[in-house]
Amino acid sequence: MAFKQHSVLPGFGLSLGFTLLYLSLIVLLPLSALVVKAGHMEWSAFWHAISEPRVLASYRVTFGASLIAAVINLLFGLLLAWVLVRYSFPGKRIVDALVDLPFALPTAVAGIALATLYAPNGSVGQYLDLVGIKVAFTPLGIVFALTFITLPFVVRTVQPVLQDLEVELEEAAASLGATRWQIFLRVILPTLLPALLTGFALAFARAIGEYGSVIFIAGNMPFVSEITPLMIISKLEQYDYLGATAIALVMLVVSFAMLLVINGLQWWSAKRLGRRK
Repeated sequence: MAFKQHSVLPGFGLSLGFTLLYLSLIVLLPLSALVVKAGHMEWSAFWHAISEPRVLASYRVTFGASLIAAVINLLFGLLLAWVLVRYSFPGKRIVDALVDLPFALPTAVAGIALATLYAPNGSVGQYLDLVGIKVAFTPLGIVFALTFITLPFVVRTVQPVLQDLEVELEEAAASLGATRWQIFLRVILPTLLPALLTGFALAFARAIGEYGSVIFIAGNMPFVSEITPLMIISKLEQYDYLGATAIALVMLVVSFAMLLVINGLQWWSAKRLGRRK
């Protein structure tokens, strides 16, 4: 007599119901409340709230610093992932574990540490100050903080792809006379490109919403080093809830756009891998 196998988890209907309920309570309900709250504003008031000169300046600082940090990690994250995958050296496991440190470290702690380190009287900042380079309390400090926070996204996205990359393809290209640069551009990079773009998008999306690590090192000067999440906090402190909601809705739309980009890149990556197989 054949026995029917039962899954450890409940059936599809019950599992789907619990999933949708949990997702609605944790994610959809708060986001819907944000959209409904912003919907109470007239278009002119909404546009005024999101296009004030100070708010526009915060957009430039936030998106500009996030883009720069994502580009930096795109390059150095690839280099770090390459070293961790292709080379063996003493302390490799320690370095590999340190990559995940920004995930585990509270962002406020990271911000305080960076501000202490790069302040004009800090252990590193005092030497940079001698040559006229100011990191703490400037937009450059924001880039430093965002680079630190978003590094793991690129490394951990690229690393598995590098591990699965067949070294025989590189050896075959080298035997046919290809240079190292040609091997990288024509053999390695096309395979890594979807993962690189996904890691870049993840790092950029994470950076635009960062708050804790930035406020301690940014200086928070209006029109200079004030980020958009801080603008939302400032609006709330002034009891301008509608203004804070309008700015938050802009950030929400950008986050959804980045989510679509990330999912599109992952779909493209899976499609490319399917063709290669």
